[in-house]
Amino acid sequence: MAEKIFSINHSDASCGARTGTLVLPHGTVSTPVFMPVGTNATVKALTREDLAEIGFEIILSNTYHLYLRPGTEVIGAAGSLHRFMNWDRNILTDSGGFQVFSLPQFRKITDAGVRFRSHIDGSYHELTPEKVVEIQTTLNSDIQMQLDVCSDWGIDEKSARKALDTTDLWLGRAKRAWDEAAEKGYRGKLFAIVQGNFYRNLRTRSAETVIEADTPGIAIGGLSVGEPYDVFREYLAFTAALLPREKPRYVMGIGTPEYILDAIEQGIDMFDCVFPTRTGRNGHVFTRRGTFALKKAENRLDFGPIDAECQCKVCRQYSRAYLRHLFKTQEILCSMLASYHNLYFLHDLVLHARNAIEQDGFADFKKSFLSRYKEKEA
Repeated sequence: MAEKIFSINHSDASCGARTGTLVLPHGTVSTPVFMPVGTNATVKALTREDLAEIGFEIILSNTYHLYLRPGTEVIGAAGSLHRFMNWDRNILTDSGGFQVFSLPQFRKITDAGVRFRSHIDGSYHELTPEKVVEIQTTLNSDIQMQLDVCSDWGIDEKSARKALDTTDLWLGRAKRAWDEAAEKGYRGKLFAIVQGNFYRNLRTRSAETVIEADTPGIAIGGLSVGEPYDVFREYLAFTAALLPREKPRYVMGIGTPEYILDAIEQGIDMFDCVFPTRTGRNGHVFTRRGTFALKKAENRLDFGPIDAECQCKVCRQYSRAYLRHLFKTQEILCSMLASYHNLYFLHDLVLHARNAIEQDGFADFKKSFLSRYKEKEA
């Protein structure tokens, strides 16, 4: 039986939401938790001090990108990804499967693995389930993901089944490779991934395979890949209900309040997305009444904060007018401040969600938050 790394602290009486504690090699993580994405061993536009100041206990980085640049030789020589980027808290690394999936003209998938061309220099590479485990072991990831096949929204059932067959095959091989690494002293945890596209029978089959593999945690893949919002909600709820209650659940690639709160309501413990920092760099910011663009002319003489209720240092020290000026003049500081605010906003949202769960009031909290969040920004 897999090592127990997760404990449920409280289950909300009003829905499936729960709070918990995840025990990992670089410290405990309180859940639910949003994880900032640091694709290239950095969360874009933020320092490690910024991330620690906000309160993040775990961040995400990307196996595909780090494998290509700077390469495992460099990170291995540094001792670990943690030492390389000077981050002493937890790191989850994805398998690189989604990045390969997003470059269809450069890759070929077989049962053996995936052969692809680098988006950097066109060189050919091959990733197998075993090699992906090896790479993430060199990175010393606290949580590593199995190599999987992510499939498009709208594909037919035959194609979805073929992708799932490969993912299932790769899971068994990844599990064996991870077991061997653990026997040699590696302490990171492997998460299997539920796939199956948008077919209930395939999702059910995938969940059964993942449960049988008995990895320390489970991820729900293949969501937020272009499907309508109501389809996302339907398949999130359906898949979550198939999973064992005692293991941590992770939904990949969600980073807006609506999606995060939906996930928490279904008992999801972990989620990540590039959205808050990517939109921050493009001058879009979160507020409790929705998002807005800093570049809008209406902000030119607005000397109030991004969000009057936000306690982050950006809202305490800088005005909308100033941030608009930075954006219009293409100053790097705009990306830094907007990204900081957006990550603080989501971290704060999850903290309030945890408090609501502890008081058996998450359903009311979600309803109240979203009723304001969807209001038109004045």
